[in-house]
Amino acid sequence: MSRRQGPHRRPRRSGATGVALGVVACVGLGVSGCSGGAAARDARAGDPVEVVRRAADRLVEAGSAKARTSMEMASGGTRVTIRGEGVYDFAARLGRLKVLLPQDPAGTSGRRPITELLTPGALYMKNRGAGVPADKWVRVETAGLSDGNLVTGGATDPLAAAEVLGGVRRATLLGRTEVAGTPVRHYRGVADLAGAAERAGAGTRASLRAAAKGFATAEVPFDAYLDDEGRLRKLRHRFSFSGGLRRGTVGVASTTLLYDFGVAVAVRLPDEDDIYTGKIAEEPDGKN
Repeated sequence: MSRRQGPHRRPRRSGATGVALGVVACVGLGVSGCSGGAAARDARAGDPVEVVRRAADRLVEAGSAKARTSMEMASGGTRVTIRGEGVYDFAARLGRLKVLLPQDPAGTSGRRPITELLTPGALYMKNRGAGVPADKWVRVETAGLSDGNLVTGGATDPLAAAEVLGGVRRATLLGRTEVAGTPVRHYRGVADLAGAAERAGAGTRASLRAAAKGFATAEVPFDAYLDDEGRLRKLRHRFSFSGGLRRGTVGVASTTLLYDFGVAVAVRLPDEDDIYTGKIAEEPDGKN
C-alpha cells in the first residue's frame, strides 16, 4: 500500500455568518447489471450485512483513491446531472473535487467548475458564484445542513458515503460482475441514516445525524460493488428529501466510483483571510 503525505493546514475559525447555501443537487450513474448466482467463493465472502458494514474501514486501510462522482435528480421534468472528479485521503478524511454544474437550457455551462475541499465537519467551495469573489472560498459547516452535505455540494463525500453503509439494515449479495475491468461483488440493500450516525467516525457523525432528521426518510437504498479486498469500487445511494409544497418529495441518486488506490493526495485548506464572510446573493431560480 502506498503511503501518502497530504500536507494540509487547519484554518483559523471563520467568522462567516448568514451564509445561505442552496442544494446544488443531484445525480446518478446507471447501475450496471450483474451476473446471476453466487459462486462458491462468494459464499465465503461472509454475511452480506457485515461485509457491507466494513466497507468504510476497508477504505481507511486502503489509504486513498481517485474518485468520480455523479449526482442526478429530476427537476421540473428535466433530469439534472452534476459530475465531479478528484482525489480523497481516507486516513486523513480530506478530499478535493472539481464539480461540474449542468448545462443551462441554452446548452452552455456558463460557469467554471467548482473546486470543493471535503473535510471533517466542513465543506469549502471556490468559484461558488452567486456574488462570491472568484478568489474567495465559501466555508459551510456540514452538520448545519439539513442533508448533512450528502447532497448539497453536488457530490457525496466518498468516506461519508461509505459510512452510510454502517447503518445497513439488510443486504443481499446479487452475484459477481465488473466495474471498470475489476471483478467485484454486487450488494443491494437498505441503510438507515440514524444507525449509520451511531457507527460513524467523529468527523461524520453529526452530519449523518442531521441527514437522518432532514431527509424525507432516513432509509437509504443502495447498490455497493466491492472488490475482493472489500474495497468499494462503486456505490450508488438513493436519497429522498422534501422539495416543499409544490415539489413534494424529491429523489436524488448519488454515485461514487473509486479507483487507483494508494494515489498521493495533497489537500491544503484555505486561510481565514481567503474565506468569504459576506452574504451569498440569491440565485436566479430563487435558491440561495
